Amino acid sequence: MKKREEKKGRKVFKKKPCRLCRDKVESIDFKDINMLGRFISEKGRIITSRITGNCAKHQRMVSNGIKKARLAAFLPFVKVKEGLQRRRPRRD
Repeated sequence: MKKREEKKGRKVFKKKPCRLCRDKVESIDFKDINMLGRFISEKGRIITSRITGNCAKHQRMVSNGIKKARLAAFLPFVKVKEGLQRRRPRRD
């Protein structure tokens, strides 16, 4: 098996353990902004499970919680950069 890995030149990475499984989290509350904020990038996008290390079950729960929090206005859909002003529509 090592010969195959050497030929392809790929590195085998160990998957990160799911923090939510380790803490035995059964449900995610969309009102808990501090916890959900760890899974959102600087631009406001949901971070993938490959980077966070979440299992599929908890990644679905996190993404649904973030979407609910956005609809309830606990989290912004997009984070606006500081120093940039929003464009105002033209008035004719």
